[in-house]
Amino acid sequence: MKRKVELVILSDVHLGTYGAHAKELVNYLQSIKPKTLVLNGDIIDIWQFRKRYFPKSHLQVIKKIISLAAKGTKVYYITGNHDEKLRKFSPVELGNISVIDKLVLNLDGKKAWIFHGDVFDASIQHTKWIAKLGGWGYDFLIVLNSFINWCLVSLGRPKYSLSKKIKNSVKKAISFITDFEETAAELAIENKFDYVICGHIHQPQMRKVENANGSCLYLNSGDWIENLTALEYHKKTWSLMEYEKQNLPISKDDESVNTEIDPIALMASIKMFS
Repeated sequence: MKRKVELVILSDVHLGTYGAHAKELVNYLQSIKPKTLVLNGDIIDIWQFRKRYFPKSHLQVIKKIISLAAKGTKVYYITGNHDEKLRKFSPVELGNISVIDKLVLNLDGKKAWIFHGDVFDASIQHTKWIAKLGGWGYDFLIVLNSFINWCLVSLGRPKYSLSKKIKNSVKKAISFITDFEETAAELAIENKFDYVICGHIHQPQMRKVENANGSCLYLNSGDWIENLTALEYHKKTWSLMEYEKQNLPISKDDESVNTEIDPIALMASIKMFS
C-alpha cells in the first residue's frame, strides 16, 4: 500500500553524476502517492553531464516522475544552478509537469515560498567556473567516499561522510550555511511568507526563524547524494523524510503506466543544453 502525502519536496538529485542515489530515490517514490511533487532544482546535473554515464537507474527516476504525473500528481520542476539551462524555457507546462524558477503555494491558508537558493551563492553568480570546478571536486569526493564506505561496511563498521567531516571542520562552511538560512528566512518574513523552502546547500533542515518583523519556518530538503532526504507536508504538518530510517522494502519498477524513455534521445537532449 502506497503512503498518501499531500506534498513532497526533494532537490539536488544530480542525475548523471556518480554520486546520485537513483535506486534509493526510485524506491522512495514507489512507496508514496503524492498529490503534489516539487523538484526543487539540480535534478539533472547538466553541468557535469557525461555522455558515457547515465545508467538505467537514473532513467528510472525520470520515468517514475513522468508516471506520477500521468496518474494525476502535479509536478513542479524548479530550476537550479546545475540545471540552469532550463531557465531559458521557463515557465512552461507539459501536461501535469510545470518547469518554473520559483513557486508560491497556499498550504491550508499559509503561504509557502519555494526556490532552489543558488541566488544567494556569490561563487555561482560571479565566478561560475570556480563553482563548476568545485562541483567536479565534490563529485570525485563522493566517489572516493563510496569506495571507503564499501570497505567499512565489508568490515562491519559504520559508514563515514568525508564531505560532512570537511564541512563541519571548516568554520567558513558553517558560517555560509548559517548565513544562507538566515538570509532566506529574513526575506520570507519581510515578504509575509509563513514557510521558505530551499535546496542547494545539501543541508536538510527544519527550524523556526524569528526577528523583530515576525517569524517563519525555514525548510531545506537536503539532497540525494549524501543525506537522502525529502520534505513532506501532510495534514498541516511538515516532516523531514530520511530514507535510511524508513526501512522500505525494495520495490519492483512500476510498469502500470507505459512510459517509454529512449536513453539515446534523452542524452542527446541533455547534451543540447550543456
